[in-house]
Amino acid sequence: MKWEWRGINAWKNPFDGGEKLVVQYRGIEFESVDAGHVFLGTEKGGWMYGGQRPRHEVRCPQFYVTKAVLSQPQLKDLLNLKDDDIKLGGERIQQICFDLSNDLHSTEFELDPSKKWEVRCPSEGEWRRAHDFLELNLEPGKIEILSDGVSDNYRGAMMDGRPRAFEGLGPMARHRAAIETHPRQEGITALSSAPMDRELKEIVIRLVITPIREGDAVRVPRNADFSANIRGEIFWTFLLGVLPSFAIPIARGMGSYATTGWANLLFGGLCAGFVTGAFWRPRRPTILYEDAEESSIDIGRD
Repeated sequence: MKWEWRGINAWKNPFDGGEKLVVQYRGIEFESVDAGHVFLGTEKGGWMYGGQRPRHEVRCPQFYVTKAVLSQPQLKDLLNLKDDDIKLGGERIQQICFDLSNDLHSTEFELDPSKKWEVRCPSEGEWRRAHDFLELNLEPGKIEILSDGVSDNYRGAMMDGRPRAFEGLGPMARHRAAIETHPRQEGITALSSAPMDRELKEIVIRLVITPIREGDAVRVPRNADFSANIRGEIFWTFLLGVLPSFAIPIARGMGSYATTGWANLLFGGLCAGFVTGAFWRPRRPTILYEDAEESSIDIGRD
């Protein structure tokens, strides 16, 4: 069985059903990722998970990704440096992406000529989609830079896989979102961030060749249903905190204390209800692409 050559530096992999397109560009191998969707975030309702909500669908077009992060020899070639141990920061990453995007010609690699293409770090949606599709190679104890800005939660996040810009003021504007791998356990990752105003040894990058999304982005609604959240919190605090606080002394034959010590019982019940809210509340709804596309106002609860 032979490789099927496509254009100058691209071919189909016959060992993968003849469907996967592999692109060689500047000595870097990019593997195709079929168009598809992935879900980001969590449905867990506890307030400790607030920064990971809402769970939402992200739809990505076909794109190409490096299965492994760029190696030191590749970085030396791209940056035209001779350092033995190249550290990465914002300026160097920006230079790499700009140079590769500027020299990329879609016709040479048989990319769809109707689209504009760019080379950059993946967005979180693209990274998760590529990991589900290809099972990316992960290095332990590394901080892999994404193209997204830092955000408090997924409210306002892009649902078409394009990068999310930083929205706000302050020092976090100099940070970028990142996938951080566990220093010892393989396959364990966490969404993190890293400063881009200095070069760090732990920073690594992988790249994508991806179509530039044009036009207005489909985004997760920015606002939650605040009144529904308040009503739900009052209900569950009463059910899991206040009600047991009064029921327990009554069940133990201390009914008089429920009257004389009501203030203490109420305060204790509110505290207990608040604590339960940290770890458990009913699951929150998942926002689908069509839901956000149909409306730009509040959808469901955060």
